[in-house]
Amino acid sequence: MPELPSPPVRSLGDLGQTVRRLRQRDGLRAVRIAEQSGRSRDLLHRLESGRDVTTSALLDILQAMGCVLRIEKAGLPTLQGMRQRFAADDDGAPD
Repeated sequence: MPELPSPPVRSLGDLGQTVRRLRQRDGLRAVRIAEQSGRSRDLLHRLESGRDVTTSALLDILQAMGCVLRIEKAGLPTLQGMRQRFAADDDGAPD
């Protein structure tokens, strides 16, 4: 089965959602990832919830999941991406 591309990670929330989605897609249990990474299940939960974790903790979790981190130049956001990003700011009133 071809792998679908991951959406770009532009925030801690995006990162957490991506880690959770990949873990669940691969059927990996949080307890197992915590054991294999040498990190706590609470740390994995913080990461998946979009809260701040150390870079070394992130890399340990990704390694335990069989994933790597790739950094690339950001492209222009899509219209859908912009709508999602600024949806909370839109109160429906004209400017």
